[in-house]
Amino acid sequence: MHKVVVMQTQDRSAGVKGSLKALGLNPVKGKEVLIKPNFNTADIAPGSTHNDTLAALIDEIWEMGASDISLGERSFPETKAVMTQKGVLSLLEQKQVRLLDFDQLADRDWVKCKPEGTLWKDGFRVARPILEAECLVATCCLKTHQFGGVFTMALKLAVGVVPTVRHGYDYMSELHQSNFQQELIADINAAFAPDIVVLDGIDAFVDQGPATGKRAKGNLFLASSDRVAIDATGVAMLKHLGSNEAIMKPAIFAQRQLARAAELGLGAKSAADIELVAADEASTTLRDALEAILKTA
Repeated sequence: MHKVVVMQTQDRSAGVKGSLKALGLNPVKGKEVLIKPNFNTADIAPGSTHNDTLAALIDEIWEMGASDISLGERSFPETKAVMTQKGVLSLLEQKQVRLLDFDQLADRDWVKCKPEGTLWKDGFRVARPILEAECLVATCCLKTHQFGGVFTMALKLAVGVVPTVRHGYDYMSELHQSNFQQELIADINAAFAPDIVVLDGIDAFVDQGPATGKRAKGNLFLASSDRVAIDATGVAMLKHLGSNEAIMKPAIFAQRQLARAAELGLGAKSAADIELVAADEASTTLRDALEAILKTA
């Protein structure tokens, strides 16, 4: 079974700490940890990772015994500009976290990946720090994606480890112009695996997205070592909140990102593989509601 912790909270610091405690895993102790956030743009949460979530996650990783922490990202249009606009650079300095700006990587540090059966025309490239991370922690948001992705959570986070243009090829044009965008998103994930995923669903986009959209209060945190299970549970939460037709109509594992991820063996293959665990007594009602949606949708 693939465990997903469900925590109902309006407090981001409590959400990070409580969901990780209930998950009961510590892959970071003594390790050099790389955090991959959702900083594609500097839009306010859930358009991007909330600074309070990032700060709480960093504090918790230090508390769990990490030997070193870095944050790595490739943003749009420029990573440093996005980080500056969000006020992240000063936060990282204060928390003693190194920034790995993937825009600044040399060409040799964008590693060619071509998993067997990939739908990318000639594979894709991944930032070397992601592939070589001793411990990878991902943190994502809860939202829909109006430009072909349908939803953007843990699996979609992987797009930020692929370059826009490198070695004379425009990877983002291939992705965004493809009829198989959702499958290509899943394929990127075949190249690496996070050790822990934390989803901040206190605020959600239930339509439009990923930068701006129709907002709803989810008051939710999820934590898991399985990004497929996190995304399936996140889709269940969007259904619970009431979302657009692309979310509400299909069965959860009929979503093409999830179907492809299941086909590739990246995590849970169906709702039956997922165990939802309430982080505390206050979270049991929401856990039960999401479990019912997972089983029937």
